[in-house]
Amino acid sequence: MLEVKSLVKYFGGLAASASVDFQIAPGEVVGLIGPNGAGKTTIFNLISGHLAPTSGTIVFKGRDITGRKPHQICRLGIARTFQLVNLFGSMNVLENVKLASLFGVSKAVRTAHADKEAGLLLKFVGLSDLARTPARDLTVANQKRLEVARALATQPDLLLLDEVMAGLNPTEVAEAMELIDRIRSRGVTIFMIEHVMKAIMGVSDRIIVLHYGVKLAEGTPEEIASHDRVREIYLGT
Repeated sequence: MLEVKSLVKYFGGLAASASVDFQIAPGEVVGLIGPNGAGKTTIFNLISGHLAPTSGTIVFKGRDITGRKPHQICRLGIARTFQLVNLFGSMNVLENVKLASLFGVSKAVRTAHADKEAGLLLKFVGLSDLARTPARDLTVANQKRLEVARALATQPDLLLLDEVMAGLNPTEVAEAMELIDRIRSRGVTIFMIEHVMKAIMGVSDRIIVLHYGVKLAEGTPEEIASHDRVREIYLGT
């Protein structure tokens, strides 16, 4: 579904991504981990069009999307959440999702259909009872759920999740893991950044490790957990 080839991004003289290569197959849940500053969110920004690469190629479902605008990439089937929740705070929960349903897809959508889809998605993520609540008044956990619902409203084939479990308590983390499993059951491929190791080890089929913009390792959760260099720089001994 996604192929990243020799992806490079420089900020001045600093390589935030240094010739990174990987592939994601349809139906996978792939984790992306690494220390702070490793270049994880930069990879997401390059895939989603928020940044243009210095060099390299990004291919989605056989189509070169390198350097395309975020709205174009979204309408091709890639949606994302953000590390810092990025909602329309003055709009209510339903309106946030409805807006994504109206404008995040390639085809015209009628308002009545957008209303129905937004309601179904709020039920799916567990926010039906808060539909009329302003987004800014939600708890952190529910704001993250709303971002996921809004991303799903664009009908993605590939969903990029950037630290959806950051700041959550253990119960909320368990609920987020269960939500990821249910999203996958809908046929959505997931690429996720996460620092909660129990969570990312528990839901991922495969994990990619970045260190200073370089791909350090790639493998199953078990292979990554036993990788000496990864343990040394990130997981601890």
